[in-house]
Amino acid sequence: MIPRTLFSEDHQIFRDAVRRFMETEVAPNHARWEEQGHVDRELWLKAGAAGYLCPSMPEEYGGSGVDISYSAILMEEQFRIGATGPGFGLHSEIVAPYILHNGSEYLKSTYLPKLATGEMIGAIAMTEPGAGSDLQGVKTTAVKDGDHYILNGSKTFITNGWLCDLVIVVAKTDPAAGAKGTSLFVVDTSMAGFSKGKRLHKMGMSAQDTSELFFDNVRVPAQNLLGEENRGFAYLMQELPWERLQIAITAVAAAQAALDWTIEYTRERKAFKQSVINFQTVAHKLAELKTEIAVGQVFIDRCIELKIAGKIDAETASMAKYWASEMQFKVMDQCVQLFGGYGYMHEYPIARAWADARVQRIYGGTNEIMKELISRSL
Repeated sequence: MIPRTLFSEDHQIFRDAVRRFMETEVAPNHARWEEQGHVDRELWLKAGAAGYLCPSMPEEYGGSGVDISYSAILMEEQFRIGATGPGFGLHSEIVAPYILHNGSEYLKSTYLPKLATGEMIGAIAMTEPGAGSDLQGVKTTAVKDGDHYILNGSKTFITNGWLCDLVIVVAKTDPAAGAKGTSLFVVDTSMAGFSKGKRLHKMGMSAQDTSELFFDNVRVPAQNLLGEENRGFAYLMQELPWERLQIAITAVAAAQAALDWTIEYTRERKAFKQSVINFQTVAHKLAELKTEIAVGQVFIDRCIELKIAGKIDAETASMAKYWASEMQFKVMDQCVQLFGGYGYMHEYPIARAWADARVQRIYGGTNEIMKELISRSL
C-alpha cells in the first residue's frame, strides 16, 4: 500500500490504543446492540473517560486540544471493525463544533465538558418528514416570546436521537425569509414539550439509535440560541463540508475492512480443489478494488490536510463524500459476491457492512445533491 504521510509516531500510539478499545469494548457487544437498537450508555462514559469523545475540542472545555487527524483515526478504527453503532463522530465532530464555533461562553461552558465526558450525548436535528437534503424546506418554527423561543415541529432520521440529552435544532425564526430566516437552538431534552418518537428500524446500521423527535411548544431560553438569529443556514454551510468529509473518511475505512475480510475468506475458501483467490477472475477483481481504495485514501488524506489547514471547501468536500461513498458501496457489493452465499448471511460481517454502506450515499446530503453542488463550479 502507498505509505500514508498524514500520521506520525504519536498518531500510531493513539491508533493502537483506540484499536484496543474498539476490539475490547465495542466489537464483543456490537451484535447485542444491533438486537436492542442502540449501544449501551455505559460505552459513552467509557469512551469519555478514555479521551475518545471530542478530542479536537480545546482542553478548557474538556477536550484534548489535538487536530482532527486524531478524530479521523477514531473514525477509521471504529469502521475497521464494522462498528456502525456508536455515534461518536456525529457527537464529537458535528454537534460539539457547532457549539464551539458559534455558541456563547455560557453554551460552551455549560454543555461542552459534559459532551467530552459522555455525561451528555449530542444529536443534531436537521431532517424533517418533508425536508431532507434541501434544508431550506424546514418547517419547524421558533417564535420569540420574551426571553424564550417557542419551538414547534418534528424531526426524523436523527442519529443518537434515542439516547440524546442535547440536540441542536434547525428551525425557522422568519419563515418568510427562506434560508435567511433559519436559526439554530441548543435544546436540552429535559425541556417540557420535547419528546422522542419510536426508534426507527433501519435496513442497516441497526446498532445506531435513530429516532423521531417532536417539539410541542418547547420553551427554549433565548440564551440557547446558537449564534445570531437568522444566521443558522450560514452556520450549517460552514460545518457541512467537515460532516461530508467524515462520511468519506469512514467510507474508505469501511471499504478497506471489507477488502481485508474478503482476501482472507477467498484464501480459505476452496473451489475445484484450490483457493478461490487463485482464480484469475477473483484475483483481478480484488486487485481492482485494492487500487480504487488506495486512490480514494490518497484523496481523502489530502482533504484531511486541507481541513487541518482550514482550506477545505464545499466543492472538494462534496467530491470526497460523493466519490468515496460510491466507491464504498461498489467494494461492498463486489465483496459480497466473492463471499458467495455466505455473503448474504447476517452473521458474516460483510453482509452487515453491505447493508450499513447503503446510507452513506444518502445522509449528509444525497450524492445527487453533491453532484449539483460540484456542478455549480463548472
